[in-house]
Amino acid sequence: MDLATCLKKMQLVGVLAFATVDTDGAPQIRNISAIHYEEDAIYFFTARGKNFCRELQQDGRVQILCYTRYKEMIRMSGKAYAVAESEQEKLRDIIFEEQPYLGNVYPGDTRNIGIVFCIDRAEIEYFNLGVNPIFRETYQLGNAGIEEKGYYITDACIGCGTCQSSCPQRCITEGEPFTIQQNHCLHCGSCYENCPVQAIERRG
Repeated sequence: MDLATCLKKMQLVGVLAFATVDTDGAPQIRNISAIHYEEDAIYFFTARGKNFCRELQQDGRVQILCYTRYKEMIRMSGKAYAVAESEQEKLRDIIFEEQPYLGNVYPGDTRNIGIVFCIDRAEIEYFNLGVNPIFRETYQLGNAGIEEKGYYITDACIGCGTCQSSCPQRCITEGEPFTIQQNHCLHCGSCYENCPVQAIERRG
């Protein structure tokens, strides 16, 4: 798995859930399919009068989620911005060409009410529940930073093995200290709650 494959899987899913926050701090979510993919960015179309557009213009932070038939979850966390006015028409036309149904929604020049946003810096999390053990990995789009998340065993570990026996995925290996295999960790917190000496720390 890699960044390019994640973007391709998102494209194949087609309809993605976009989550934003409104001016009252309430979560909002929409399904969006008017999307154009490039290797280093995604572009999407919405109308200027929609609340979704206003939320993006005021804040920009967005999370995008898709779920494949193979039990793969892909989540993109980034910040969207309106592309330059000089690029708007070109990108609108590309999106309408790739998504022909939009011509029925916004026929002719009515598509000009739309605005194209771009995300070119984001963290992309891939999480596959359809394999055993589960598999997760995080990728970087653009120069976005990747936040360290999950559970880590510190040097306070006494080697008792309680964490290992309580792990649903059996992804903890013996050592000094014991080690969590991060690519197979559910982030469920079972090891953290059961450690008798609080030698496990949560990050992110």
